[in-house]
Amino acid sequence: MPKLVFQHGSLQSWLVDVPLPGTFDCHSGNTGQSATQTKRDPHTPVLLKEVLEYLDIKPGQVILDLTFGGGGHSKAILRLVPGVTLIAADRDPEAFRLAQQLAEEYPGQVKPVLGRFSELKELLEGLDLGNGSVDAALLDAGCSSMQMDTAERGFSLSKDGPLDMRMDGDRYPGMPRAADAVNALDQRALASILAAYGEERHAGKIAAAIARARSVQPIARTQQLASIVAGAFPDSALYSRRDRLQRPSHIATKTFQALRVFVNDELNELVAGLEAAQAVLRPGGRLCVLTFHSLEDRITKRFLRGEDLAAPPRRNVRQWARSQLREAEEEEEEDEEAERGRDSSHWVSMQKKVVVPSEEEVQTNPRARSAKLRVAIRH
Repeated sequence: MPKLVFQHGSLQSWLVDVPLPGTFDCHSGNTGQSATQTKRDPHTPVLLKEVLEYLDIKPGQVILDLTFGGGGHSKAILRLVPGVTLIAADRDPEAFRLAQQLAEEYPGQVKPVLGRFSELKELLEGLDLGNGSVDAALLDAGCSSMQMDTAERGFSLSKDGPLDMRMDGDRYPGMPRAADAVNALDQRALASILAAYGEERHAGKIAAAIARARSVQPIARTQQLASIVAGAFPDSALYSRRDRLQRPSHIATKTFQALRVFVNDELNELVAGLEAAQAVLRPGGRLCVLTFHSLEDRITKRFLRGEDLAAPPRRNVRQWARSQLREAEEEEEEDEEAERGRDSSHWVSMQKKVVVPSEEEVQTNPRARSAKLRVAIRH
């Protein structure tokens, strides 16, 4: 079994030590789409109209899509703006394959890049893109629809598959899978991860149920884990939680989020992506960041304000704990007033308030329901 790294960096270790409140609602969600449907339409871009308006791309500019995914935003840019050069970056080999296909449709315009945010500096330098060479950038955080809809990737609790969750696929054979985490982590460490990265209030109870189950047999499948988590609660609690459309949400949803974030070191990678965008954008260049749960959004907000991300937020832990019972929207509304006018030495915010999808978009694309868009201009 590969060796597990419990703390990937100062930011992640701080988050494990001090769980933060909020609610989880991954934009990939849980749907009944088949693999065939996914291949036909792998990605419906979220807040597409707003992203295009804020990026304000001009013909001939250089655009960096840090999270190409299914390519929805990138394809719209190429269709609408002539002569752009689009850097299509992603850590997922399947997304890279789709970017290569798009490069064939737009010869000389699309440059596919395979790698993590933390590898982007070297990868972009290989394309002769140094500091200040990009006009606009888009970062769409979290898991993609393709990843969630492919059972073999092990991201979704609604589809049975191997408990994997690695966004990099098989690029790093020694990288732990989610199954390695649930079988090898001690109960206390597992509870810390569930609390910090899934914002799960019942982390201790769930970790204990996992520890009991794995003592009987290893946990290897997604629906096996979902059943173990569900078994820690009475039947009435299985779908007692609701998403932002007031639809039932499985009790294991936050557990799956936590494991995914941990396995892929998503929070530190998000910071690396923001730092990469900050380096390559020219003065006056625009950055759009889409986030889908409160941990991502909080990091993005603090980064664009120029705060030290290794330090705890200004609120103390007791204040965070008391706010756990509130709705995420209420928490965000409280923070927005304090956020206004706080620009860093690197960024100027283009918004007075975070942009969220319209009711119409949420109804037509439920996966947009938890999206938040933050936009800033590079100093």
